[in-house]
Amino acid sequence: MKRALVIGGNGTLGKAVVAKLQEYSVEVITAGRQSGDYQVDMTSTESITSLFETVTNIDYVIVAAGQTHYAKLEELTPENNMISVQGKLLGQVNIVLIGQHYINDKGSFTLVSGIIQDHPILKGASSAMVNGAIDSFAKAAAYELPRGIRLNSVSPNLFVESAEKYKGVFIGFNPVPVERVANTFIQSALGIETAQTFKIY
Repeated sequence: MKRALVIGGNGTLGKAVVAKLQEYSVEVITAGRQSGDYQVDMTSTESITSLFETVTNIDYVIVAAGQTHYAKLEELTPENNMISVQGKLLGQVNIVLIGQHYINDKGSFTLVSGIIQDHPILKGASSAMVNGAIDSFAKAAAYELPRGIRLNSVSPNLFVESAEKYKGVFIGFNPVPVERVANTFIQSALGIETAQTFKIY
């Protein structure tokens, strides 16, 4: 049986991805900052390394987590901008850099970015910045991964399930069902494509 590590597996997206993986008879291990089968701090390389040393024989690594900071540009400081850089961008990059040495041959990494890199929202400059960087990293790094390992990113729209909560921020957006996004994560993780950004807008 194939095994998947889903980081952020207890969130709205993560739970949907876990359910889809189980439909494909994939054994799922979840990790999160405070929840899941194992705990991991994405801002700590030591924590990421410890996770991969503990959870072995992994075929698919899927990230459905990443903290970003939202603030008006005039209030965005170098310090709080680093919340996005460390929490979502470097966290995911380091999962690939460290995890490539642990993941099984012909395995895959799937990272998460987001729509606001292409369709900005108020207070979203920091998050948009890291979303674009995640996609660029995935596209370039995929060609250098060893042992047939693949790497893609998924850039989702606002979820239908979260639309009411965030409709004042994502003004006029057309939300997508989280199940559709989860299916795309399955396409990325279990399929054959690499160096792709799957945009679900």
